[in-house]
Amino acid sequence: MFKKVLIANRGEIAIRIMATCREMGITTVAIYSAADCNARHIREADEAYYIGPAPAAQSYLRIDAILDVARQSGAEAIHPGYGFLSENVDFVEACKKAGIVFIGPPASAMRLMGSKIAAKQLAHSVGAPTIPGYDGERQEDAVLISEAQRIGFPLLIKASAGGGGKGMRIVHAVTDFKEHLASAQREALASFGDATVFLERLIQQPRHIEIQVLGDTFGNLIHLGERECSIQRRHQKIVEESPSVALTPALRNEMGATAVRIARAAGYVNAGTLEFLLDTDKQFYFLEMNTRLQVEHPVTELVTGIDLVRHQIQIAAGQPLSLTQEQISARGHAIEMRLYAEDPGNNFLPSTGTVTCFVKPEGPGMRIDSGIESNDEITQFYDPMIAKLIVYGEDRTTAIERLQAALKQQAIFGVKTNAQLLLAIATHPAFQAGFTFTSFLEDYGLLGYEPTKEAKTDHEQGTSDQESLYRALIAAAISDVVRIKEDKSLRNGQNLPTPWQMLGPWRMTGETRSTNYTLQGEKHQVAISPSQETSGTWYVQVDAQPAEPIFCLFGNNDLILLRLGTKQVHTYVHSSEGETQVIFDGRTYRFERRQPPGVDVTAHGGNIAHSQKALTAPMAGTIVKVQVRDGETVQHRQVLVILSAMKMEHSIIAPYEGRVRRVHYHEGEVVKGGAVIVEME
Repeated sequence: MFKKVLIANRGEIAIRIMATCREMGITTVAIYSAADCNARHIREADEAYYIGPAPAAQSYLRIDAILDVARQSGAEAIHPGYGFLSENVDFVEACKKAGIVFIGPPASAMRLMGSKIAAKQLAHSVGAPTIPGYDGERQEDAVLISEAQRIGFPLLIKASAGGGGKGMRIVHAVTDFKEHLASAQREALASFGDATVFLERLIQQPRHIEIQVLGDTFGNLIHLGERECSIQRRHQKIVEESPSVALTPALRNEMGATAVRIARAAGYVNAGTLEFLLDTDKQFYFLEMNTRLQVEHPVTELVTGIDLVRHQIQIAAGQPLSLTQEQISARGHAIEMRLYAEDPGNNFLPSTGTVTCFVKPEGPGMRIDSGIESNDEITQFYDPMIAKLIVYGEDRTTAIERLQAALKQQAIFGVKTNAQLLLAIATHPAFQAGFTFTSFLEDYGLLGYEPTKEAKTDHEQGTSDQESLYRALIAAAISDVVRIKEDKSLRNGQNLPTPWQMLGPWRMTGETRSTNYTLQGEKHQVAISPSQETSGTWYVQVDAQPAEPIFCLFGNNDLILLRLGTKQVHTYVHSSEGETQVIFDGRTYRFERRQPPGVDVTAHGGNIAHSQKALTAPMAGTIVKVQVRDGETVQHRQVLVILSAMKMEHSIIAPYEGRVRRVHYHEGEVVKGGAVIVEME
């Protein structure tokens, strides 16, 4: 067994691998970039080495620098995690040449299965069903257009070397094909250094099912059942569960056997995942193989009781697989959701900044894999994942209940998150019924979900949406009036102050103070005054409702506990410039404090879209296409500029019909987030 392992990754997966290494008595070596000097994975490791500047190409993707660290530290093996160099054949071969063990498959299997075209051809050769399409070598536009017409629309353009939805486009008509093809090829080249694409017929209402396999160097190869990963956004998974409600025992065995057959034909060793689409007639089709540990591996670990990372390390160290297919049995149900720093109001683009507070859920059957803690930073350089919330229950109903509880417990300030989308999914009747297709978010209109506008009632708690809003307003007003100062006594939970201790001269007058807020265009007023009789109690009136006495306590991590009679409400409150945020029962309320109106908005009668003259970059990136010139007249929603950021393309569109006053950047230029790209008039 290895004595020391280098982990060529960062964030939650690096910490996850370290946990197993620690159990096995293996010393861990971490690497870090300039952006990760204070990152959590550095704090968890036994040794840490600086690897280079913040951009991944200058740090986590530098094969030479990583191997230098391995030699310098005396590491005998390298675990790549997922992403970065985990599926890079050159890295695997460089490790072998340097005499360092790569914890993963051999280069030959990775090279073969890393090409989606070659993988499909291999699958076809062993009798595995594949989706009808075109996977030939000829890549001329005329050939691809001809093949597209043969296949029929709608169809998918997919990058041969890719994954994660990059270089993938849905095309509904031949007239749109050429434009989508060019975009997919650009994105594939930027992401994988290879513009080769292939075409597939678009399967309607499919489920995404993947099979986990594990093989050793002695010819033993088994599968560990399936994970369903159907709920996706931009072709990227955000919910994964095991087992799938769609599979019968016979279908599960058939898919598992097919996965093992393909992996064996590829000469596969170590942990890998074979992905399939399942149509409404229960016919499955091989898609691709991921030659690494998956992000969603914890759901398999929870239902099988098997530590996949431990087996990866044992196999890489030359030990035979200690499991047989007959020993594998799933028990219970596990669900994982990916909590991202994303802005739902800005097409779910990454939300960067410091996570000022992260309250992690706790309870039976809950597992939180995270590389982020309070005061850590989400940067523009890496994936904006905050945590994976994984729950386990004896059945799917119990797992969903625990998932909802976990989502309602968590609280994050400093960056925007997709938490409310996750809660909307977890509480949706279609999810609870198992109607989980890849078009789930679009089918049920959840991409633009705004729970504070919904009129639903939580019957179990007896709390209406309006009551929840009022409680959030009360917490915001009390927080804004008191403005608790940083104090050691607050952090350790002792000597918690009352309003009488906090307000100085204000408490002596007993005056009422009113605070005005706006939430999604609706105005609210909260009047608040401290009780003259009871310390720690306030009289609070929200809008036209009767005033009521509220007792409150201030806790750690921005916690404000409200006591209304015998009922207690846990809220988390954070104030920033012009805004007070309240997280209550899994919902985030962003209350705008009264601000003077902008000149442009006033001039246009409050219509912000029609007052928008400066169109800015939603995040840092590279201008890949400029489609208009200065002085050109454009239509409403016309694409003006295409920006590539985090290897995804983002369109900057005209907010109204008008004229382009000036385009500030040319193709190929790098821009900062917030930079003015186009001026309109």
